[in-house]
Amino acid sequence: MKANKLTPNFEVTNVKKTVEFYQNILGFHLVMAVPETQDGVDSSFDENKEYIYALVSKDNIELMFQRTDSFKEDIIFSKGIAIGATVSFYIEIEGIDSFYEEISNKKIESTPLKKAWYGMKEFYIQDNNGYILGIAEKTKS
Repeated sequence: MKANKLTPNFEVTNVKKTVEFYQNILGFHLVMAVPETQDGVDSSFDENKEYIYALVSKDNIELMFQRTDSFKEDIIFSKGIAIGATVSFYIEIEGIDSFYEEISNKKIESTPLKKAWYGMKEFYIQDNNGYILGIAEKTKS
């Protein structure tokens, strides 16, 4: 088997609000969205539509967001399991000091910025669905 990429698919309660969080807080942009009518693909949100799925990206990272009802229908292993995860999604960036300051100015709750024992400078936040996001940068030894 050859693995080409990993794109997490997050179960979310509201696709539009989740995309808004990732756009406004982390600088992602909307690639595509599927309305609940599932009659096409939109490249931007229509305020008169509800959405069941969206794909966002930033640089080399892609994330998918799927509304709970659709997620549970498509991914049967998730039935009976509460939204959220005991996993953190670790995003390696450049310019962590200024980004940490930006997050702090937006009043986003975070852990303190620190150097970890494994050589990364990092902090953690939660998105609007409760998913844990690790933000990290390699330190110069």
